[in-house]
Amino acid sequence: MKRKLFPLLVGGVFCVVVMSLYRMLEMMQGAELQHLEAPAGQDFYRLQQQIDKLERLLSANNRLVVTLRDSLLHRQAPQGGGGAVNVSAGSAHSPADAPPGCRLAQGMKGRADGVQLLDVYNLLPFDNADGGAWKQGFEISYRGNEWDEQPLEVLLVPHSHNDPGWLKTFENYYQDQTRHILNNMLIKLTEDSRRKMIWAEISYFSKWWNDIDEQKREMVKRLVGAGQLELVTGGWVMADEANSHYFALLDQLIEGHQWIQRHLGVRPRSGWAVDPFGHSPSMAYLLKGAGLSNMVIQRVHYAVKKHFAQQQTLEFLWRQSWDSSPRSDITCHMMPFYSYDVPHTCGPNPAVCCQFDFHRLPGGRAMCPWKKSPQPITEQNVQERALLLLDQYRQKSRLFRSHVLLVPLGDDFRFVEASEWDAQSGNYQKLFDYFDQHPELHVKARFGTLSDYFEALHRRLDAMGTALPALRGDFFTYADRDDHYWSGYFTSRPFYKRLDRTLEATLRATEILFSLALAEMRRFRGDGLLVADFPVREHFRRLTAGRRSLALFQHHDGITGTSRDPVVVDYGTRLFHSIMNLRQVLQSSAHWLLLLDKSQYYHNQSKPFMQLDDVISAHNALPLKTPLALSNEPRSLIIFNPTEQLRSSVISVVVDSPDADVVDATTGQPMAAQISAVWAEPTQASTEQFQLDFVAELPPLSLVVYHVTKASFGSAHRARYTFHRRGNPPAVQSEHFQVSGLERPEADAPLSLSNKHISIWSSPETGLLQKLRLLPGPVREVQVQFLWYGTQRNQDKSGAYLFLPGEEGAQLYSSSEPPLVRVSRGPVFSDITSCFRHFTHTVRLYHLDGHAGRSLEISNMVDIRSEFNRELVMRLVSDVANGNRFYSDLNGFQMQQRRTLQKLPLQANFYPMTSAAFLQDATSRMSLLSAQSQAVASLRPGELEVVLDRRLQQDDNRGLGQGVTDNKLTASLYHLLLEDRRGGAEEVGGASVEHMSLLAHLTSLSLNHLPITMVAPSDSQVPKLRPFLPLRSSLPCDVHLLNLRTLEDSQESDSPSQEVALLLHRKGFDCSSAPQAPLQCTWSAQEEYSSLQVDLDRLFSPLRFHSVRRSGLTLLREDDQPESARQPAPPHVARLRPMEISAFRVEVA
Repeated sequence: MKRKLFPLLVGGVFCVVVMSLYRMLEMMQGAELQHLEAPAGQDFYRLQQQIDKLERLLSANNRLVVTLRDSLLHRQAPQGGGGAVNVSAGSAHSPADAPPGCRLAQGMKGRADGVQLLDVYNLLPFDNADGGAWKQGFEISYRGNEWDEQPLEVLLVPHSHNDPGWLKTFENYYQDQTRHILNNMLIKLTEDSRRKMIWAEISYFSKWWNDIDEQKREMVKRLVGAGQLELVTGGWVMADEANSHYFALLDQLIEGHQWIQRHLGVRPRSGWAVDPFGHSPSMAYLLKGAGLSNMVIQRVHYAVKKHFAQQQTLEFLWRQSWDSSPRSDITCHMMPFYSYDVPHTCGPNPAVCCQFDFHRLPGGRAMCPWKKSPQPITEQNVQERALLLLDQYRQKSRLFRSHVLLVPLGDDFRFVEASEWDAQSGNYQKLFDYFDQHPELHVKARFGTLSDYFEALHRRLDAMGTALPALRGDFFTYADRDDHYWSGYFTSRPFYKRLDRTLEATLRATEILFSLALAEMRRFRGDGLLVADFPVREHFRRLTAGRRSLALFQHHDGITGTSRDPVVVDYGTRLFHSIMNLRQVLQSSAHWLLLLDKSQYYHNQSKPFMQLDDVISAHNALPLKTPLALSNEPRSLIIFNPTEQLRSSVISVVVDSPDADVVDATTGQPMAAQISAVWAEPTQASTEQFQLDFVAELPPLSLVVYHVTKASFGSAHRARYTFHRRGNPPAVQSEHFQVSGLERPEADAPLSLSNKHISIWSSPETGLLQKLRLLPGPVREVQVQFLWYGTQRNQDKSGAYLFLPGEEGAQLYSSSEPPLVRVSRGPVFSDITSCFRHFTHTVRLYHLDGHAGRSLEISNMVDIRSEFNRELVMRLVSDVANGNRFYSDLNGFQMQQRRTLQKLPLQANFYPMTSAAFLQDATSRMSLLSAQSQAVASLRPGELEVVLDRRLQQDDNRGLGQGVTDNKLTASLYHLLLEDRRGGAEEVGGASVEHMSLLAHLTSLSLNHLPITMVAPSDSQVPKLRPFLPLRSSLPCDVHLLNLRTLEDSQESDSPSQEVALLLHRKGFDCSSAPQAPLQCTWSAQEEYSSLQVDLDRLFSPLRFHSVRRSGLTLLREDDQPESARQPAPPHVARLRPMEISAFRVEVA
């Protein structure tokens, strides 16, 4: 025991000494800065040089501290119930001593409170019976005296759903329709104080605001203040809830809410999501965290709507599956009928309701398809019309528990013309007046907003003593009629789904580095001001534009891939330009942070000091590596680690020499490296470009400098290649690499690769994976297959929205000629590449000790542009006995159990996968982690399949008016993880709540936030660079730095404030899946997880916070903790609950 404790004690003392010395230097620098009158003076410069010299000497030790501290801390055990304690991720746990993230999941297993949507699906027959007037429902009856004691209270809510891109681009919709709608709204609401309206899309509203004068802005503020105009949800767009990642969902909410607060001084109270194609509890969680109390949803499977209507549970408290408390509850209203348009909102009979859409009066362009047109309300017909409408209101009211009724009045792009306002409000007001004049009808009707409705609802429920039921689960996969399941859009336009995630990762990395750069500048100057030469306002505008481009694409016709071709090009161009602009901010921020002599900083937009190592030439092109010209003079590579974890990463660059050396620029230590071929064609290696891969140890959020030089001939480790093609041996052109073929009997034996953690075997004929062994365990079956889906032969066919596969189901991919198989072996990585006609598939093992070595990287390059009505699928076939249950993620935020049901058509069993899916049984779990969103299914036990691309020649009759034929050469990237389960293993699928393992979380983090490589000029006059190491150690591995987002100055627009939004997500994790060898990782633990207190200063040391104030998720000031709770000085202590996102308004130093 003493032998084990001694090295730990020595290591601990070493850490304390080194960190104390670093702290002393930091304090010396701060003390000197306080006495300086002129920051640019000679005394300051000499002092800075002295400190920089000392810091250079300490840099290597400081990086050693990061590694040493992380490796020591993960061995510590829980120490009572005081502060946050780090616990090893590799230790085995019994249920009694399981750490908090584990207890959270275990505590939720088998909970029976509230309605579980999985159970509803088990109950429903999905028989699609004809319901009469309400075709998808049932006949509704009432006696007539139900409202005698409590009158029916009807709130008619005018709205206009404005898609920020669909059939037209965002700009064209705005010019042609939206600006007229908002102009009319301003005039018509001002004319009559009884009129009201709700508006959702802040992207449009903010653009219109910029166009109107100050007088009209004051009118808008008065309408908002009077409650006539309500901004609902307050997001930049009405976001898709299937494909969008929770980072982007929250970011577009922040962008919208911050705009509303700045310009109108109010905050949204209710959510309005009438057009997203299915609904996620992740969005409900974000809305609740942003301060909203209520929400409305519409697109839910028609059979689920019918069931909820029968049970009078269309209004419920939506609760998170993982939350045992009501803390996350949000009141949710589900619209009961087919659509959000007027024919489907007043009551169950659309033929009647359409007669009360006065936009369709005779003589206009719109008409009712049921052949009964609206009539202007007159004294002669008002009684008959009022009673006909009241009958619909009463029938609809019987589906709810209260006598308060929500009736939306609107549709897509309504109220473009002022005459529609007059027709709708004038005729309805006559009906309302009639109701008022006849109290025997027991109905009160008026125009209202969502807030008006929910206030009346809660008031009535409280008076009745009625509580709404709690519900857990999600509303995927949506079907609007028959077997028309909207699972096609989970994959449509996959090229842009991948580009979306590229922008997301670039934006997050840039936000963090920009915030750190500004904080460092203020520290450097000592007076809180920024460096004059740094283009801070210009960069902040680029950041804002990047945020808004990402936000716009989250629209439910953007990331979904359901817009017309020119609109997709417009979205793609915006994403592309934002990536380019954010790269400028990233490069400039890194430039300043890395300079040893800050006076040497300059900004030259046309010739930046650093460039990223790849180039994206257009919105529809994949990135290409820029070759580095090597010489005996070292080229500086700057690597930014955008994650909060110390990581071992393989950095890949293209060079012009087959011989190269890489060293750590600070220590001179050589890095493990490998030279591989750049294949111009599958069998032709470039003679001018070579791929250099080396292993980099990257501290959290660090900028690390490496030097690359041309090496002597033969000094670099070169990959060795084996080629094979059944029946047609390839002729390979490779001047600089050892190449061999497969001869019998070797040609018939499986191809194999292995590292310290995994061994794999692949087919010698196809190169596709067949078996996998997690060392030292048994060999497991894990096969990779590719398949085609066709579409139905009748009139209903697959399109952008719908997946309607042919009766034959999936057909195994076959090729007229066998694929070329190329095996690469080297010291850094080894891989097997299979070149088929429609895709190139690669499986790769990294020879790394960390978590990157414990998964299998899978990449595909897909091109189906030659195909007709086909969808390409990659299927994994394993021996995992998962039954009919599997798990897919919701928005990268949480896992949701799925059940494959035979009573549903094949297309109904596909679900969205934003970033992860897994199968599990009592002894093992197989996880597929993804860098892009797409459809996923587990149609048979042991199988998991993802749809890679879709090419469909026809429209699917949902309004788009075209097929999906703009396919691109598309890349997809995954990590496959096989883990043993132990300790907490239970009956297969026995729990509806499961989390990813810590290893899966870390792997997914690395997959979605790759290191960013920048290249300094080859010029020998390059100034001295030093690493930037903002954190002394990794954050606990269950705490994710979601963002460090610089906020806009409250006084000066387009300028950054000193305040930063610090967003932390403490993840829940599963402890029954853990590798035998412990991870280099720590987690937060405490005796009572619900009261975990975290010292933010210690967590982020040596960063310092001048002040910390907890806020809502969108950082609205009225959500801030009161001034009395603000923590102006250390320690800054915060509570982080598992699964929760916490937001803080901080000033970083």
